[in-house]
Amino acid sequence: MSQFTLAAPKKTSLAILAAMAALCGPIAPAQAQTTFDVIGPHEYELPVGFKPFNVFVQYAYVQRNNKAFDDDGDRVKGSGANTTVGLSKYVRFWTPESNPSIGLAYEVIVPEIGVKDRSTSSQVSGIGDPLTGFAIWYKPTPSSTLGFQSFVQIPVGNDSVSDSNWKNLSSLLWDVRLTDKLGWTADAGFVFQNEKKDGSRPGTTFHTNHRLGYRVNGLLEPFVAVDYERSRKSSTVDSSHALDAGVGLMFHTFDNQSITLRYSKSIEGENHSFNNSVNLKYAYVW
Repeated sequence: MSQFTLAAPKKTSLAILAAMAALCGPIAPAQAQTTFDVIGPHEYELPVGFKPFNVFVQYAYVQRNNKAFDDDGDRVKGSGANTTVGLSKYVRFWTPESNPSIGLAYEVIVPEIGVKDRSTSSQVSGIGDPLTGFAIWYKPTPSSTLGFQSFVQIPVGNDSVSDSNWKNLSSLLWDVRLTDKLGWTADAGFVFQNEKKDGSRPGTTFHTNHRLGYRVNGLLEPFVAVDYERSRKSSTVDSSHALDAGVGLMFHTFDNQSITLRYSKSIEGENHSFNNSVNLKYAYVW
């Protein structure tokens, strides 16, 4: 894998950054998907010692809410609504001149959300609660990355799609290039949130996300995905958890662009929506 130098980034390094561009994902509406499950292969394969650059990422997913998990962990009928979400992200990457062995990033994410319920012929849509925050990392070895990220989700979205409360999403992140073709990228962290407008206060959520990808050639990289989250019980909200698995394919299309497709489905859970989604990610570096 080509790496950044202090003089200038190589084009192959830009392709890697386009692949891993996003550093976080917001909590999906109605908890249809687990926290941070938008990540893909190379997500945290981050450089150090580079000149500042920018990344734009557009995520999109379609979730079919035809099933849900009840408090016994059984699969029951869901709402039947279809949720479509877009996530537009801008990220600024840089390295401190005083310490080029550390990398930094600051980003802003704006969700676009639409929910259509065919059973009632109703539909709501709007701009969701935006997120902003930072990440910091270093490379313990040339083939690994270890870092920390923290973001705030601000309840200023449209009333029809806003969660109506403040959130902090903080997690450790890591990436290990196991071989020249095989790589593992992952995170583990917590979501803290305050009371919603309806008086409910969700408990703290723990989450972890894992991607194992194999680069078969210069263009294609199939991968498997595992996502898990567990929320503690609070005085107003029951505890819940979900375990999801998925398969995907990453297209390393151009030196500074990439496209990633993934299908994700829940394996088991409790008091949680059933994930049944198709996910898309496009990343562009300049």
